[in-house]
Amino acid sequence: MKVLVTGGLGFIGSHTVVELQNTGFDVVVIDDLSNAQISVLEGIEAITGKKPEFEQIDLRDKAAVQDFFKKYSDVNGVIHFAASKAVGESVQNPLLYYENNLGALVYILQELQKKDNANFIFSSSCTVYGQAEKMPISEDTPVQPAMSPYGNTKQVGEEIIRDVAKISNIDAILLRYFNPVGAHDSANIGELPLGVPQNLVPFITQTAAGLRQELSVFGDDYPTPDGTCVRDYIHVVDLAKAHVTALQRLVESKNEEKVEVFNLGTGRGNSVLEVIKAFESATGEKLNYKIVPRREGDVTEAYADTTKANNVLGWKAEKSLNEALASAWAWEKKVRGL
Repeated sequence: MKVLVTGGLGFIGSHTVVELQNTGFDVVVIDDLSNAQISVLEGIEAITGKKPEFEQIDLRDKAAVQDFFKKYSDVNGVIHFAASKAVGESVQNPLLYYENNLGALVYILQELQKKDNANFIFSSSCTVYGQAEKMPISEDTPVQPAMSPYGNTKQVGEEIIRDVAKISNIDAILLRYFNPVGAHDSANIGELPLGVPQNLVPFITQTAAGLRQELSVFGDDYPTPDGTCVRDYIHVVDLAKAHVTALQRLVESKNEEKVEVFNLGTGRGNSVLEVIKAFESATGEKLNYKIVPRREGDVTEAYADTTKANNVLGWKAEKSLNEALASAWAWEKKVRGL
């Protein structure tokens, strides 16, 4: 079966392409290379022995999306990662986020709607829950007003998919993930943000590598045990495998509803300071960090109730935070030639 992976050279996308190919799926990747590098194709090939087909397309270009689906008429499974994803940037530039994250989604669904049957996996986010009132967060936790335009694009994206699934042959699974970290054990692919990292772990590894002078910890006055924000950090390889499991569920018609939702996390929360200490413990590197004021759009804590993913989807996170941080550091060292 041929599967389209949009944003397939990005962090989560590339690891998912590896797991898809290792499972036997035929993969074609779309990426506009706005936040990824073409060399990732070689990393994927080094791991799997096969380079996926690749098309450089800006999904905001409706005609280009139509042309793609004409060329690859045998695609009937899509895993949709391609989106802008930095909370802070979305606050500064909301229209970029609405155009990129919602326009592209609409154009892809318009093409899938023409098919007799199509399977769609959506890269969603725990940001749809906003600041949840209680932990851990289950799929039944009420979706709160979004705390950022980025979070809002994920909420609206989910609503668009539900509306389209009702009147079409598209079946969908919405995967709401928590905080993906780490890299492939081979160190052939990993997280490689262009410019200043927006996420904690690449900022940690770049600081340890000497690219950044110090790590900023945004706020130490939150109502958490050590005052810093708490998140559920999931190894990217575990996360990638969940996408394959979800796609197989749709292919085998095991889904119980037209649109299903699963939270993907470890079920454990770690504070920013705990992650820093875990990195130092896993790598032996000392980190230079300082406490700075809170950042707009950050919620106090978010970690997953993974019961549904474990029991219904049949998937479970297996790798530890220390494994994730050690793999992220191995990747950073390889990229920097350290």
